[in-house]
This record gives sequence, structure tokens and C-alpha cells, in this order.
Amino acid sequence: MNLNIVLVEPEIPQNTGNIARTCAAIGAKLHLVYPLGFSISEREVKRAGLDYWDKLEIEEHISFKKFLEKYKPEEKDMFFITTKGKKAYSEVDYSKYNEIFILFGKETKGLPEDILKKYINKTLRIPMRSTIRSLNLSNSVAILAYEVFRQCNFCGLEEISSYFD
Repeated sequence: MNLNIVLVEPEIPQNTGNIARTCAAIGAKLHLVYPLGFSISEREVKRAGLDYWDKLEIEEHISFKKFLEKYKPEEKDMFFITTKGKKAYSEVDYSKYNEIFILFGKETKGLPEDILKKYINKTLRIPMRSTIRSLNLSNSVAILAYEVFRQCNFCGLEEISSYFD
């Protein structure tokens, strides 16, 4: 399973650091789409990602337009996460895909509306109470990423700890 986590214009360095750590833990590739709301070298990003930066594959993109030109949603198994998603994230059978791209928008606005409308059938949501606007970005990434790996029986991940052996 090749999982790609795509952050489109993330704004909060701690979220990106936490997401980087999650990607390192599961072997997912992290895509950062500029502009970022911070410098990738900022202390907060490094601190949140701890010492996992060298265990992480990161691809940087100069703009969302350039990302979409390189990885065409019409040709890739790509999902756009939004509170307005057509289906719940748990309704997808991720195990049938070899490579998946899961896209998340910036913390304050999400993904661009025109993109969501264009790819409405590829939009997913995380169910929550109607009185709540959204979940934290790093929590949302973790929910989706671990659902993908759960469905493939945590392929490639350690299943049993040897701590008690």
C-alpha cells in the first residue's frame, strides 16, 4: 500500500509536525503544497515531528495547480477530505488500491471550493456532530491514514510488540 498524505497550504507548524510523525510511523509519503503558513525549518515543526524527519519521504509542490498537473485526479486514486464530503471516509474500500492520495486543506478554509465541486464524487468526510465545525487537521489525517492501514490489515506495520516477550 502506497499512501500519500497531501497537505494543501497548511498554516499551523505543530499540525504539520504531528502529521509528519504519523507519516513516518506508517511509511506514508507527505506532500506539502505551498504556500505554507510557516517555514519548514521552524522550531515548532521540527519539535512536533521530533526526531522522525529523516525517516520521512517529503515531496514539496510550488502550488496546488502544479500538484494537480503532476498527479492528475482523473488518473489517480485520490480523495479530497472536507466536512462537505459526499461519503463518510469509512464507506471506501481502500484495500483495492495500490496507491492512494488523501488531500487535506488548510486549517482555516479547507480545500478550494472549485476543486471540491469538480471532484465531488471523490470527496469524503469524517462524521461528527452538526454543531462542530471541524476536527483538528492532524487528528483528521491520523483517522484517515489508520483506516487505510486497518483495511489492509496494517500491511507493513509491526503488529505485535516484543516488550512483554
